[in-house]
Amino acid sequence: MRHRGSHIIITGGYGDIGVACAARLVAEGAKVTLFDCREPGAGAAELLTNPAVAGHQVDVTDRQAVEAALEHIWPFDTVLANAGIVESAPFLDITAEQWQKHIDVNLSGVFNVVQLSARIMVRNEAPGMLILTGSWVGAVPWPEIAAYATTKAAIVMLGKSAARELASDGIRVNIVAPGIVAAGLAKRQMETEPQYAARVARVIPTGAPQTAEEVAGVVSFLCSSDAASMTGSVLLADGGCSLFKFD
Repeated sequence: MRHRGSHIIITGGYGDIGVACAARLVAEGAKVTLFDCREPGAGAAELLTNPAVAGHQVDVTDRQAVEAALEHIWPFDTVLANAGIVESAPFLDITAEQWQKHIDVNLSGVFNVVQLSARIMVRNEAPGMLILTGSWVGAVPWPEIAAYATTKAAIVMLGKSAARELASDGIRVNIVAPGIVAAGLAKRQMETEPQYAARVARVIPTGAPQTAEEVAGVVSFLCSSDAASMTGSVLLADGGCSLFKFD
């Protein structure tokens, strides 16, 4: 019960990783509030029957909606900025609309959540923790997801910059960088894009994609007092994907 007494917000909370993180954190004593722009699927709907879990329909690209939701549910001490999208396309085929959509959701949306959460914490003189969901492809180019990978690289600098400036206010900021997860966006790609599935089959040194629950375990650590000395850190938990095992 290492998160007893914590109130943790998760954006992209109705997705597979969001649901897995919420389930783990609630099991360890936290109260969790999920933000998502979609209606809850089966997994999220079941989780929302738990009295320790609440859900709000919030689009992270809508800055005013994010601010209103955060103010409504204050107090909270931890925010996991997890909402994101990926649309695959070869570099030469990426449209301006696809590029902008990735920027809006994966980067500006995270900025909205992180900055507005931090403002509330500082105004209330309350220490807190902000966690940004990055990715191993923020440092390693992967074919046909240049827009996504670029936003994940930018997330690292956003998190580090926030960590440097917010440390004096008692706010820590870290980035979790998963690998290929057999859930959510990557699972959809594996099921619908044969070329992606073929690459996945040969690049993971540990032999298989991660589960959403394994990602949740890393997030739980970052939310805990065991990570009290960490800020501005990128916690790479990628199953060895970044070790360049290409055959």
